[in-house]
Order: sequence, then structure tokens, then C-alpha cells
Amino acid sequence: MAWHRELLIGFDLETTGTDPYEARIVTGAVIEVKDGEPLGRRDWLADPGVEIPADAVAVHGISNERAMAEGRPADRVADAIAEVLVAYWRTGVPVVAYNAAFDLTLLSAELRRHGLPSLRERLGGLAPAPVIDPYTIDRWADRYRRGKRNLEAVCAEYGVALESAHNAGADALAAARLAAAIAGRHPKVAALGPAELHRSQIEWYADWAADFQEFLRAKGDAEAVVDGTWPLREAVDGRV
Repeated sequence: MAWHRELLIGFDLETTGTDPYEARIVTGAVIEVKDGEPLGRRDWLADPGVEIPADAVAVHGISNERAMAEGRPADRVADAIAEVLVAYWRTGVPVVAYNAAFDLTLLSAELRRHGLPSLRERLGGLAPAPVIDPYTIDRWADRYRRGKRNLEAVCAEYGVALESAHNAGADALAAARLAAAIAGRHPKVAALGPAELHRSQIEWYADWAADFQEFLRAKGDAEAVVDGTWPLREAVDGRV
């Protein structure tokens, strides 16, 4: 069977902000999905240790009061999520995250912030893989389609139900289903094995970043830089 009909692990984080080096985890979800059906799930609510800005609360609905009262310590949540994801990667099961470069970079930064082993260290020096990112794949497979490319818009394009946007569990499930739907529409994507697809996404993301950087500079931002690293950018000193 093609990879999109086998076990996939949907993953999503809801956070305090949009900078993956600075934002903190508020909620997280990991969902096992096979042939579109959820088989099991894990959910986390964290006390991020910093104030959740009002605009972030408006997105995911988790108030500071709830996070402080019900959330687990941020370091324990980051450690637990990392261990769950690494267990799947060790067995070769793909982790699906929409805009993986954000979620995995943020998780990496949280691990570094709390002095915890990195994803690579937990994998014995190997990079986290395979990762499947519907955002990156769709942008390559249908590059000339106009319109938004956020999770809600792309789910609508492929007929994937998104029951409650910006709920980590709903977004994780939608991401896994969306990956399968994209593969169903694009045979070239379905034909790649998870490892080959992972390697291809590294190239596709880098190509997109170079094109976007060129576009921004042509529009007048001569110093624009678009990082083409995928699926995660390691946290560095001064950014956590």
C-alpha cells in the first residue's frame, strides 16, 4: 500500500506567538491516523511560564488562568512530546505536521530552553525523519494555484473537514488527512516512499524559499532573507 494509506502520526502545537524561537507551547496533540481514521491520541496542556498574549488567546482559546491552573510544567510537556515523536521516528512511521518548520523548530527551541536532549540527540545523532508536511507538498504539487495556503484554505481545496481550527487535536487530525488527500490527487506524491518524500521536501522547501527571497528583493527589500531549512531549524544561542 502507498504511504498515505498506512499509519500516519498527526502532530500540532498551539503556542504563545508566531516566532518559533521565542514562542512557547500552550497545547500539543499527537494523533495516530490510518486510512483517514483516528486510532489513538495524546493531548497536552502546558503552563508556558510566560504570559499568553491576548492575540494568541483569541486564536486558540486557552487563557492564562486555565494554563496556570490546569497546565503541566512546560519542560515536562516538551520532553513528553519529544519522546512520543521520537518513538514513531525510530520505527520509521511518518510524522505529519502542517508547516512542520514552525512546529518542529519551536519544539527544538523549547527543548534547548529547558536543557533537555534535542530531537537529534534522542535519535542517536540522526535527523528527525520521516516528516510529511502538507504545506510544503501542496505548494510544490500545485504551485500555480492562487489563494491562501493556510491549513483551513488547503483543507477546503482538498475537501478535508477541519472541525475546529487552531485546536491542536483537530489540526493534527486534519493535517494527517490532508497529507493523504494530496497524495490521492497527485500520483507523483503518492508514488514516493516516506524517506524519499522527506528528502524531496527538503529540496522543495529550499527552492520555494529561494524563489520567495528573490521575489521580496525584486519588490524592493534588498536585504530580505528567507530561511530554506526544513523540517526544523536548530535553536541557537541568543534565540531561546
